[in-house]
Amino acid sequence: MDDQNKNLLLATALSFLVILLWFVLFPPAEAPEQASLTAPESATQQQAPADGVASAPVATEPGAAIPPAATSGVTGDASAGAVEQTQDDTPRITIDTPTLKGSISLRGGRIDELSLKGYRETLDPDSEIVTLLSPVGSDQPYYALFGWAPGAGLTPDQVPGANTMWQVESGGPLTPENPIVLSWDNGAGLTFRREVQIDDKLMFTVTQSVTNAGGETRALAPYGILARHGLPADLKNFFILHEGGIQMVDGELTEIDYDDFEPASAHETIAVEEATWTGFTDHFWMTTLIPASGSGTHISTFQDTRRAIYQTTARQPTVTLAPGESATASTRLFAGAKEWDTIRSYQNEAGIPKFIDSIDWGWFFFLTKPIFAVLHWLNQVIGNMGWAIIALTFCIKALLFPLAYKSYVSMAKMKELQPQMEKLKETAGDDRQKLQKEMMALYKREKVNPASGCLPILLQIPIFFSLYKVIFVTLELRHAPWIGWIRDLSVPDPSSLYNLWGLLPWDAPEPGSVLALIFIGFLPLCLGVSMWLQQKLNPAPTDPTQQMIFAWMPWVFMFMLGNFASGLVLYWITNNTLTFTQQYLIMRSHGYKPDVFGNIKSSFKRKSGAEDK
Repeated sequence: MDDQNKNLLLATALSFLVILLWFVLFPPAEAPEQASLTAPESATQQQAPADGVASAPVATEPGAAIPPAATSGVTGDASAGAVEQTQDDTPRITIDTPTLKGSISLRGGRIDELSLKGYRETLDPDSEIVTLLSPVGSDQPYYALFGWAPGAGLTPDQVPGANTMWQVESGGPLTPENPIVLSWDNGAGLTFRREVQIDDKLMFTVTQSVTNAGGETRALAPYGILARHGLPADLKNFFILHEGGIQMVDGELTEIDYDDFEPASAHETIAVEEATWTGFTDHFWMTTLIPASGSGTHISTFQDTRRAIYQTTARQPTVTLAPGESATASTRLFAGAKEWDTIRSYQNEAGIPKFIDSIDWGWFFFLTKPIFAVLHWLNQVIGNMGWAIIALTFCIKALLFPLAYKSYVSMAKMKELQPQMEKLKETAGDDRQKLQKEMMALYKREKVNPASGCLPILLQIPIFFSLYKVIFVTLELRHAPWIGWIRDLSVPDPSSLYNLWGLLPWDAPEPGSVLALIFIGFLPLCLGVSMWLQQKLNPAPTDPTQQMIFAWMPWVFMFMLGNFASGLVLYWITNNTLTFTQQYLIMRSHGYKPDVFGNIKSSFKRKSGAEDK
């Protein structure tokens, strides 16, 4: 076997091995069953830290993750026209923005009902819009809660908690132009107010204030809590994707899988020195608390194991109020889709440190970040994500062209040296050491690198995985159409050989089923053909075993990659087509004329000859 075929075989085998290992190490798995939610026999309490302020532990109310419980102690109805009545008769304030809809419960002032107007559950235009937050009592409670932890001279019922009934002081419904103000008097000299604002995208700003009209000094600390009951129903549990807790503390990103949440009784509270944020991230959605105060903030993330409630808390520094004094604290809440452009604007314009890292870029972040930035820009220019992927492939091939050029020139020279190599083999006979020495001298004299042929292929492997990460993780590929039947580039090709790609009057197999893996779609078939044609640039090796490996390789890859996202298969087809064109033109320009049709004919002749035998 000549060195060119060795290089090609080596590169192909390595590519096959890497993809095979990827499936073995990172197999998709079914989401684990939801843990049952049971109320504890008694309240979970935590000891107060050294500053004398409780750290907002898991709360006493059954079915809710809250700080020490508080009762309202105040009667009176909310202002007319500002609230809606839910089934449990809890007053609510409507949230209505260009991107969000939902409501705030006046019980605890929880932001616990939120849906995303711009995103639907499926491609069906009549399907439900995506629900992000849900109140206690729903199938999967998930909410944001704000309040004050009691310090010196205060008891839990003297600060607003999860059951406090707030009054609407002004505003309602909550819109970008119309903030709301809630108030509550504890009956013991402290008056609490909470102003909630929202922009036209995905950011709430919650400003809490307290005034001490009593005769004694009080100490208390503002906090924000994100809590979700049980695991998400759509948990992917796929190793390539992080879902769970996420924190940026003092410039360091921490990702916490749901399995790694510490119990409430043993969790670690982190003292923050710089600006920070903490929250929960799903595949495409995220909620994040961003305290205004950096230094002195304490972050804690834990699980109430009794009730399977996952919770992250940001408690800001303790304030001490003498009689007549007031204090104010602000926390922002991001709640919505992980849109790259929106998150980047919050990082660059709103000063949220490294907020773009909330998107799971993975180990190859140095590739995935620029790849997606270019892809996003191309999509904005072209207006179609499928054509943007094709354009991105052209950009990558142009970037790697100098290396590819050297590689293909080397391959062409290797073809020119074939007669001299055959003579060396005849001269050396069975002396393999002599043959190797003379071959290396020939390569050196003719300035040919026999290993350069596989470099472009090997460089495609990290790019391939980076693009796979981008397509799988980023929201912008979700429900992004290309042409015709390709209506979602983030999922496998829905067409199938099973029904002749829609020509026969029955449905294609369900994605992920055995039939779907066997009866592949049109794009995977094009992938196999493009790889097969690329092989035909060179004559098949003379060794029968090598012939068999080369003959099967394109079709093995076709079935392996057929269940990948359509966007990734589209990239691979485009890359193969460009590689074929580049290699063909460069080899012709250096005197070697690939006989593609002749190689195809000879491969069929060998097959028919083998069958006759």
